[in-house]
Amino acid sequence: MACNEGWQVAGRRKGAARRGKQVLNPKLDSQQDSDCKIDQQKIIHGMNELRGETFWMEWKDLLCERLLSSTSEQSEDASLLQCVCYGLGHFESCVSARFQLAMLLLLLETLQIPVSSCCVYDPVFSPSECDALKELGFTVLTENEEGKRAVYQPTLFYLMHCGKALYNNLLWRNWTPRTLQKMTIIGNSFNGIQERMLQRELERDYSFLSRMIGVCEETPLSCSSRFLDVFNDTALIQFPLENLNKLPECTWTEPSEPLYQHCQDLEIIQREKD
Repeated sequence: MACNEGWQVAGRRKGAARRGKQVLNPKLDSQQDSDCKIDQQKIIHGMNELRGETFWMEWKDLLCERLLSSTSEQSEDASLLQCVCYGLGHFESCVSARFQLAMLLLLLETLQIPVSSCCVYDPVFSPSECDALKELGFTVLTENEEGKRAVYQPTLFYLMHCGKALYNNLLWRNWTPRTLQKMTIIGNSFNGIQERMLQRELERDYSFLSRMIGVCEETPLSCSSRFLDVFNDTALIQFPLENLNKLPECTWTEPSEPLYQHCQDLEIIQREKD
């Protein structure tokens, strides 16, 4: 997540019930349409800038080799591949977030994933940002899933600078070898997370993430110095079935949902309880 170090709960906005009246104001409608167009122009400009970077060509070659080939092996129809993006941040005002969105669009284009097959969510999105994403063709989620999204077909998760709990929740929700192998993550390096934490705390608080560090296949994705703040510590992470099957059978028995009782800084804000 760029320029937003913590998630916020997606609560009901004041005045939400009055949004229906806004369509009666043609000037407001015109301004919102203009804002969407301006955002899109900035994003397209960002895509063009990234296309000119050497590191993007390296990413592109690697991802085509790893993801397009692995998709064809797992599924007869590569178009079934889905994408989920969490924690993008305020791309309307934050340049780093805008470049991360531009990179996401380049990835979808390269991997032949329809934009409509990509779900995006961040509770900090403004209404105009949601509108801009919809204009681009994205599916904008309305609920904070906390990363607990079940995977049923090969899915790319784009999780730039997201909290450890989000990764841990995602792994917990899909904690079987057959399901994990369908997941591909472009996001924080798991090895980098391990290097920055005490091992006992990693195992205690983020046990699913901890257990995957030794068996996942992680490939660093480098970037130029200009984009270091945007794409630093990024990796392509996959979960080969042959590696997962090497773990003891008891690894997969009745995994308990993470509670994070000992975490003082969870890095994501959990959804409000009913």
